[in-house]
Amino acid sequence: MDKTILLVDDDKLFRERLAKAFRRRDFTVFTAGGFEEGLWLILEQNPAMVVIDLKMPGKSGLELVAAAREANQTIQMVVLTGYGSIATATEAMRMGARYYLTKPADVDDILGAFARDRNLAGEVPRNEFPAPSLAQAEWEHINRVLTGCSGNISLAAKKLDLHRRTLQRKLQNYPRSR
Repeated sequence: MDKTILLVDDDKLFRERLAKAFRRRDFTVFTAGGFEEGLWLILEQNPAMVVIDLKMPGKSGLELVAAAREANQTIQMVVLTGYGSIATATEAMRMGARYYLTKPADVDDILGAFARDRNLAGEVPRNEFPAPSLAQAEWEHINRVLTGCSGNISLAAKKLDLHRRTLQRKLQNYPRSR
């Protein structure tokens, strides 16, 4: 199986956290912040899978789906957005995306969407990835909340019912204790 993936999202914090999680699962990861960079990486690196944010400055994720499909008929794409609607989901599928997920979505959600594709079902089995440890599950939950708060530590701490300094310590200490 070709374990190359491109993540296209204008939210750098979310994009980098997702990239880190895919790298932990032995994927070769490329990242882009928008349409132009994303299309360039599709043409240059030819990733097997692409995760595309719907709403980005400049050209939209739907436009990237169409351009990617034109460049490579076999590329597998999932559209990821915080602004889900039936109309945009239908349009994404019509333009060539395989699936449409709403944020917050984590690596397992995304891999599950790719695994549901009948062409990839045998290559990315759902049970290939072990259940995350309690520490990993906590880390991913904290990151989903933090991403939903646009990186605002104080707001995320409030939503998580933690003291801001406790959250900062968790964010600093987790990478060293992996």
